[in-house]
Amino acid sequence: MRTLTYQTELCVVGGGMSGLCCAIAAARHGRKVVLVQDRPVLGGNASGEIRMWIGGAHGKDNREGGICEEIFLENFYQNPALKYPLWDSVLYEKAKAEENLTLLLSTSCLDATMDGDRIVSIKAWQSNAETFHVISAAYFADCSGDSILAPLSGAHYRYGRESKADFNERIPPDVADQKTMGMSCLFQIRETDHPVTFTPPAWAYTYETDEDLPYKDHDKTNNFWWIELGGEWDCIHDTDRCRDELLKICYGVWDHMKNRGDHGVDNWELEWIGFLPGKRESRRYVGKYTVTQNDVEAEGRFDDIVAYAGWSMDDHFPEGFYYTKGHPTIYHPAPQPWGLPLRCMISENIENLVFAGRNISVTHAALSSSRVMATCAILGQALGTAVAQALEEGCRVEDVDIRRLQQTLMEDDCYIPWHQRALPALTLQAACSAETVRNGIDRGEENCWVGNKGDVIEYTLEKDTPIHGIRLIFDNNMNRKYHNMPCCYPLVEKRFKLPDTLIREYRIEGIDTAGNVHTLHVKDNHLRFVRHQVDWQVKTVRFIPLATHGCEQFRLFDFEIQ
Repeated sequence: MRTLTYQTELCVVGGGMSGLCCAIAAARHGRKVVLVQDRPVLGGNASGEIRMWIGGAHGKDNREGGICEEIFLENFYQNPALKYPLWDSVLYEKAKAEENLTLLLSTSCLDATMDGDRIVSIKAWQSNAETFHVISAAYFADCSGDSILAPLSGAHYRYGRESKADFNERIPPDVADQKTMGMSCLFQIRETDHPVTFTPPAWAYTYETDEDLPYKDHDKTNNFWWIELGGEWDCIHDTDRCRDELLKICYGVWDHMKNRGDHGVDNWELEWIGFLPGKRESRRYVGKYTVTQNDVEAEGRFDDIVAYAGWSMDDHFPEGFYYTKGHPTIYHPAPQPWGLPLRCMISENIENLVFAGRNISVTHAALSSSRVMATCAILGQALGTAVAQALEEGCRVEDVDIRRLQQTLMEDDCYIPWHQRALPALTLQAACSAETVRNGIDRGEENCWVGNKGDVIEYTLEKDTPIHGIRLIFDNNMNRKYHNMPCCYPLVEKRFKLPDTLIREYRIEGIDTAGNVHTLHVKDNHLRFVRHQVDWQVKTVRFIPLATHGCEQFRLFDFEIQ
């Protein structure tokens, strides 16, 4: 056995979407980060091991931006057939591309060393390398979902459902309990051009008729999320027990669809079944503030808002698959969007412990809306950015300049409802031929410049002026209806691809008073948010769109000079 030690600024535990985005954000803002992930791949519930598509806020123009959307678009670019092993590779690539980020895969956190109310270090075990890793850090971000650092550090946490009276909420039961939403093992199917037989394993359950299934959903395109268990058990320690039962149900449901009645799947085959359950709920930290159902319904207009949600309060019954009284969840309405504060990601009793993902400080009722992965991803980016700023400012995370943090997040293409991004002084000083691209709002049809072939956007300054940066936000079709990854593969697939509204090729020119021209020419853009660093002394800066990924018009939300 060997032991490796690390001295870093931020240690992120958990490599789901929240942990990945947290680690990348902090690294991009100049901080040394170690990301500890207990699985061989990143993405958590979105990974190729579990295969849940990424959901987020409902509502027009509410799609999550930032690193989450960057990953989506990179996947459409590299992985047009949407194969899960390639999706895992895209996530891996994003982590490995950051020089400030050290990635430890297949590494499980197993101990923490404390100094009073501070975590000094954690110890983790990497089984495939037979190596212990001891990581000391200024801050520890628990993005593990199950909040592994809570029992190791003594951090306060909740488990189960509060009572109605605890927070004066309407959704919870009258009496608090230890029940949660359950977990699911998903399976995926593929259509062929010929009939395919299926023989279930002998240990699978048998469902002879539709009446034998508590929830009679045979929709191939709805990912069988309702095959769910564990809410009445312990969603951490009973994970293997849940998996064993879920596999029996999954094979039984597919056997029912294939062999026991006409369900339109004669030519379909079982391609993959998950052996790692995807979890919805377990431990939730107690933070500086606990978000409740009432906060959700009041739109979460917090002074320290740094992220948002917009999924319904989708409260699954703890019985899961064995709930027999109707639909297995209740979709309580929630505003689209509603805000989440920085305070709900900071431990109330461990000084240097922060968290992002489904384990933030929320009640069970609020969790039912904040738990989906795109929401978790932007929470992670907000937290990583906040920790980086706290380290720069030499203060606690809760004491950062919140207005500066909000502006930084919006500059990084993280939308914050009810806030407008401040523009660089140079952008405001120059004359501009298209005011729409400098209004500080990067979404919404009314804020999108639309041009045709030959159209140019131009900034003109009074004299030759130093230009160091150019910021662009392209139209990525915020209201597209398809997911980042599929749940089944039909024979004739709609080929998911980059949004046709994205500008693929463009040129930027900087022209000085002597007529000298500096040129940037990008031929294969596939991102929404692009920054260019330049070193120009010019009077005029022009954006010249040349081609899109299919759209006839050129569409642009932001073009700024700094």
